[in-house]
Amino acid sequence: MPNSPYLDASVAWRIKSGSIDFKEAGYESIVESILSSGLATSVKALISAGKEADVYLAGYRDAPIAVKVYRLYRTSHRGGRPIKLDGLGWTAAKEYEMTHQAWKGGARVPAPARRVENMFTMRYLGCEAGPAPRLQDVKLGSPENFLEKVLHGVEALSVAGVVHSDLSAFNILVFEGEPWFIDLSEAIRVDRTGTSPWMRLQEASDALTSGLNALGKYFGKYGLEIEVESVASRLVRSLDRFGVLE
Repeated sequence: MPNSPYLDASVAWRIKSGSIDFKEAGYESIVESILSSGLATSVKALISAGKEADVYLAGYRDAPIAVKVYRLYRTSHRGGRPIKLDGLGWTAAKEYEMTHQAWKGGARVPAPARRVENMFTMRYLGCEAGPAPRLQDVKLGSPENFLEKVLHGVEALSVAGVVHSDLSAFNILVFEGEPWFIDLSEAIRVDRTGTSPWMRLQEASDALTSGLNALGKYFGKYGLEIEVESVASRLVRSLDRFGVLE
């Protein structure tokens, strides 16, 4: 929702008065924002850069944490166009809520801590040598065993009321021999199906099918197959509390 005043009153006032600069903040400005918000007491490094958000390794007192910072602005790449305000603060709020829902339900996601506007903190998955690698970048020693863990993880998410809508080997971290699910900004809540349970369950079915197919391509490198239709159907049926798919 471009130009929506989703930020707090002070930021909305700065936008209205013209005293806020409509360009993407640099590293030093972002570090200052993280520290001044109280989300962390130190910021050590940028550990991941994405299309819409970056992740920083930070510290809260003596504990390492990760801070995800969504960009508030996006520059047009067509030339001559103004820098436009994006509503990615809404995305940060949604991802924080989804991650908290999944964590509260026992799914293996980085435990979320706090959110301030377009930034939120969570458990840091990694060690002094660096952050945990993505599944896409790992060569598995026991792929069949790990596939079983991944499928258990997908089921644990759905039991917690969350379906990952961008499931792939890029959005799973490998930490301490276990799969950890990240990037839940577009996830679907399925513990409360709203006024149209059939539509929500259909969205969940489509997301699961797409995600399991993506995972199937990754594990296909190891000669493994995922029974996509069977797994997706079983999970969706378990979510159909009202029998609308019968």
